Amino acid sequence: MRANQPLVLALPKGRILKEVKPLLDAVGIAPEPAFDDPNARQLRFSTNIDGLSIIRVRSFDVATFVAFGAAHLGVAGNDVLLEFDYAELYSPVDLGIGHCHLAVAAPRDMVDSDDPSQWSHIRVATKYPEITRRHFAARGVQAECIKLNGAMELAPTLGLCRRIVDLVSTGATLRENGLVEVEKIADVTSRFVVNRAALKTRPTEIQPWIDRFREVADAA
Repeated sequence: MRANQPLVLALPKGRILKEVKPLLDAVGIAPEPAFDDPNARQLRFSTNIDGLSIIRVRSFDVATFVAFGAAHLGVAGNDVLLEFDYAELYSPVDLGIGHCHLAVAAPRDMVDSDDPSQWSHIRVATKYPEITRRHFAARGVQAECIKLNGAMELAPTLGLCRRIVDLVSTGATLRENGLVEVEKIADVTSRFVVNRAALKTRPTEIQPWIDRFREVADAA
């Protein structure tokens, strides 16, 4: 990581990006106009700040870009941080956006007859195999995780498994697919994340951004 290279801020595509935009305005970062074009294929954008650009990537990839130094700063949900647990990631600010939670869900018709205290081995479809294994291992349950990146709610319906672990916001998607929440694993919000090595080598550039994002989050 070169000390003189421009700073790169990694932001997640999709729903969270809409919630991040007011924070960017509040801290004084104005991306180039193409950033607001949903049809733009461009992934890297200049800003009004000399020496700061933005990349727009999948939410799971924000953590990887920042942890490995391809980006210096980022916004990532703590679900992603818990899943990957990168030592090089420092998450000093809870931005208070992207509220949801990670939960175990199962078909409605099996919940009444199912006793979680009797589980010893379960098969689960999830985007979060590491979190899922740790969660169940803590209570002595072996979790066989089937990794899916989407359409999680179809897994019980099509017989792939009986349970899923996924993000839940309103619960509408679960209900529409005949599923109910069985237990909560963790609350989720988005965090401002920093590459630790970059913070050590470029503190005068990076610390002010931590302070600005913290000030804005605290004022919200």
